[in-house]
Amino acid sequence: MNSTPGGDAPAGRRATTVAQLSHVGLQLFIDRGFDETTVDDIAAAAGIGRRTFFRYFASKNDLPWGDFDELVERMRAALAAVPDSEPLYQTLTQAVLDFNSYPASELGYHRERMQLLMTVPSLVAHSTLRYESWREVIAEFAARRLGEPVGSLRPRMLGWVYLAASLGAYEQWLAEPGSDLLDVLGSALDILSERLTA
Repeated sequence: MNSTPGGDAPAGRRATTVAQLSHVGLQLFIDRGFDETTVDDIAAAAGIGRRTFFRYFASKNDLPWGDFDELVERMRAALAAVPDSEPLYQTLTQAVLDFNSYPASELGYHRERMQLLMTVPSLVAHSTLRYESWREVIAEFAARRLGEPVGSLRPRMLGWVYLAASLGAYEQWLAEPGSDLLDVLGSALDILSERLTA
C-alpha cells in the first residue's frame, strides 16, 4: 500500500534515499519485468554498489514496499493519539485514508508499485508478512477501544476486513486508470462502515 514519496535521483548522481532507489527499481521492473531485473541491475542504474543496496532493502522483493514499515509505525502512533471519544469505525476509515494518501507526483509510481505487488507471484507471496503487520495495527487499536484482547475475534476480524476493503479498492483503482485512489478507497470504506454499524 503506501511508501514514502520522494524525488528521483538527478542524472549523474547516485540514488541514496529509499524513495529514490525505489523509483529506480520500479522503472526497471516496468521496462524489463520484475523477474528479469536483478539487484545488480538496480544498483548499477542507481549508481551505487550492491552492498549499499542491501543497506536500504533486505531483498529485491522488499524494494516495491519502500518505507512501508515506517509508515505502519506512523499509523500506529496516529491511532494511539486519537481521543477515545472519536467513533471507532470513523477513526479507522480516516487512518486507512491517511495511510494511502499520496502527492500527485507519486501516484504514477504507486500505481506501478501496486500492480506489481498484486500480480507478480513472488511479490504476492512476500506480501503476507507486510499485510500482517498492517492488520496488527488495526487489531491493536480496535482491541483497545473494544476492551478486548488483541487476539480475540472482533479485533482480529476488523484487521482482516479493513485489509480486504483496501485491497478490493486497489483492484478497482488499477482496473480504472482514470479513477481517483482516495475516492475509490473512501467508497469501499463507506460500504464497510455501513455494514459494520447496521
